[in-house]
Amino acid sequence: MNKAQLIDAIAGESGLTKADAKKALDAFIKVTGSALKGGDRVALVGFGSFGVSERSARTGRNPQTGQEIQIPAKKVVKFKAGSELTDSIN
Repeated sequence: MNKAQLIDAIAGESGLTKADAKKALDAFIKVTGSALKGGDRVALVGFGSFGVSERSARTGRNPQTGQEIQIPAKKVVKFKAGSELTDSIN
């Protein structure tokens, strides 16, 4: 499902117009990104939680040449599914 399909589904399920559903989805993405950037965790009970984790620097290998390369440390977004979401797909 891509973003346009998600907007259509949200509009159909909630009774919102597609324009309002797009605004709501864009606002959710913006607010979630801002919260994660600020170091907060975003938890939606039953759905899951978003958090930021740090990966340490490490040595990798170029698969074409076999040459070792240094991979710098970085922050990554992690998602952990909630129990209701997990149960709904089983």
